[in-house]
Amino acid sequence: MTELRCRKTDSSEGEKEEDERQNELELETTQAREPLDAVADGSAAVDGDDEQQKDEGEVKEEDAQQKQDESNRPESSVKISKCSSASGLLQRLARLFFGCLAAVACGVLYATYMSLYHDRKFWFSIRQEVEREITFQGGSGLYYYYYKHMLTAPSFERGFYELMLDNRTVSGQTINAVERLSLYPELITSFIYRVTGSQDFVEPIYFYVGAVFGLQAIYVTALFVCSWVMSGTWVAGMLTVSWYVINRPDTTKVDYAIPLRDNWALPYFSCQVAALTGFLSNNISSATEMCCYLTLSATTFIFLLVWEHSHYVLFIQGLCLLLLDSFDLVPARKNADIHKAYLGALFLAYLFQFQNPALLSSPLLSLLIGSVLARYFQQKMKMGPLVARVMKLFLHFYLVFTTGITFSYLVKKLIPVSESDFILKFLEVKFGLNMTTDFITNFLLCQESFQTPGQDLFLRLTQASVLPFYLLVLTVCLLSTLETIYRRLSGQPMKTNLRLEDGRIGEQPEVIYHVFHTLLFGGLALLFDGMKYLWTPYVCMFTAFGVCSPDLWMTVFKWLKLKSIHPVVLSMILSTAVPTIIGFSLWREYCPRVLAELSDVQEFYDPDTVELISWIKSQAPVAAVFAGSPQLLGTVKLCSGSAVTSLPLYSDINLLRRTEDTYQVYSMRSAEDIYKILTSQKANYVIIEESICNELSLNKGCRIKDLLDIANGHVVYDKGEIYSFSKHGRFCHEIKMNYSPYTNYFTRVFWNRSYHVYKVNSVISFQY
Repeated sequence: MTELRCRKTDSSEGEKEEDERQNELELETTQAREPLDAVADGSAAVDGDDEQQKDEGEVKEEDAQQKQDESNRPESSVKISKCSSASGLLQRLARLFFGCLAAVACGVLYATYMSLYHDRKFWFSIRQEVEREITFQGGSGLYYYYYKHMLTAPSFERGFYELMLDNRTVSGQTINAVERLSLYPELITSFIYRVTGSQDFVEPIYFYVGAVFGLQAIYVTALFVCSWVMSGTWVAGMLTVSWYVINRPDTTKVDYAIPLRDNWALPYFSCQVAALTGFLSNNISSATEMCCYLTLSATTFIFLLVWEHSHYVLFIQGLCLLLLDSFDLVPARKNADIHKAYLGALFLAYLFQFQNPALLSSPLLSLLIGSVLARYFQQKMKMGPLVARVMKLFLHFYLVFTTGITFSYLVKKLIPVSESDFILKFLEVKFGLNMTTDFITNFLLCQESFQTPGQDLFLRLTQASVLPFYLLVLTVCLLSTLETIYRRLSGQPMKTNLRLEDGRIGEQPEVIYHVFHTLLFGGLALLFDGMKYLWTPYVCMFTAFGVCSPDLWMTVFKWLKLKSIHPVVLSMILSTAVPTIIGFSLWREYCPRVLAELSDVQEFYDPDTVELISWIKSQAPVAAVFAGSPQLLGTVKLCSGSAVTSLPLYSDINLLRRTEDTYQVYSMRSAEDIYKILTSQKANYVIIEESICNELSLNKGCRIKDLLDIANGHVVYDKGEIYSFSKHGRFCHEIKMNYSPYTNYFTRVFWNRSYHVYKVNSVISFQY
């Protein structure tokens, strides 16, 4: 009974409060109309003035009575409002706490899962040190060598100095390894390992691997937060992580090539995207906006610092922001702040990378300069009727790209950048605008990362149910975005205080950004298979946000003009029911598979490579220089520390040319030619791999020996067939015959099933 009375009292007090508010509104309306009436009746008699004085007296009496009523009103209504605000704040804090707890838990569980999977796949914990290092595939182990070097140096300063003047890696060259290989992750990790005294608790290789897996936890957590911010529910984050784990072969390379720069850099890019998403949102406080901006600035700088290709990724992001600004979909203030963050990060990265000229000629800096100058010359671009604004928009794009290209051209003329012309030539051949016999260009085009993805990628995404829902979410968001763009070009203002009933998901700046983001990165993923590691994680995030967002379902119902069922209620139901059904089906189908991966016994053992490395460490001189394929040389450098003729680094044109020279051992050239090439590189030993010399592949045009024959002119095209011809046999075959003149220049010192090692004779002995 007491509760019932309280509720009745509260309801009666609420009704009184509503009546008082209505009286106030009527009073304000009366007061607003009185001056208008006075102006209209300016020639009225004195009686009208008396009536007006009477009305003013009545109003004053009503105000006094209202103040007396307010003073006599009980304080229960004030207490109720305070209690409701306190309960609302408590609910928000509870949602924030459990959401953050879920995000951190997902990141930690994913890192733990990847660590267990990696240990199970390679039997990492029971291997010897050499066998563990060999598991770093694809030449990625080279980066771990520098981490070991920093730990074995007498001091951190001494090790850093030796890396800046490194003459023990590439034969005949002194390089700045920190700049050339972007070694800041290894520098920072080794510094932390030294300072924290971790050498007493954990082995160096476990500390290094653990740091990479820890970054993957941050990666997943940032994706979680990004979908949570956009959808308003952390259920979207759970669904994002589930899809990310299920599609692991297409979202990350961390399980087989841990030290790659991608695995160090992409977690920071994910944090940068999450911070940018929050910064673009309209419904955030000034403190939250400042926090997002600082995070955006810091992660942009770190991303530029640890990966040599990061400025290309940020260029694509810059294009998305250019579209947002050009269509007036984001406040000009925020766009200017983002430009400042970009420029500040570029300047700091330029200093920390020892005045790297590639950053000055980067497309990102050219885009920023072009957009700033175009905005200066077009200050009234966002004004006028529809047709005029569209024409101004085309002119704006023309000015941006023309100014940017001109700036880049001038920079390259003033500061020569060696790889600029090479990249342009590579893109021409990739898009079929030109043909070439150049080995380096064709070699890169044959790399898996630069080839067009196969249908199996889309088949896997479809089987995991992410691709169908992604297309649905993208279609709705894209159409709503196009509607918003049309409204902005027509002169309608953009709503900042959107409600669920509005059904305009395309008017949220963060959603529009991700629409452009996924379209541009998706287009590149259709051209380059390696881009899927940038695109697929955000497909998972974007799809999870869409199916969990009531705004998306409300937008669809707004278009359908649904009247039979209240659209708001139905959108709330679907935004909860659909992800629940998806999550249950994924858990039922894929959870046993994911857990089975931890119990599967996998065997990775390469006894031939272990035997080769053991021979090098025990028999070869310490100062010996080895020639071979870049991937193998990365392993040789890691495990033995010997100098090599080339490195597995495909962003350096000079190292690629040395790689081409080293690969000549698989071409049809004379022993004398190969001897001259190897001695010019100061090589003491050359390693010939059976897997390359006798390579059998369906794609014959991408075999190393085929690429060399084309580059050397040792091929004939006849009726679509390729025939090789040369007066010399293939070197890697002929040298195994052990007859002159090959024995005059080379002496075999080691061999097994996979490798043949020949010493390059310092003194030529002519035998007939």
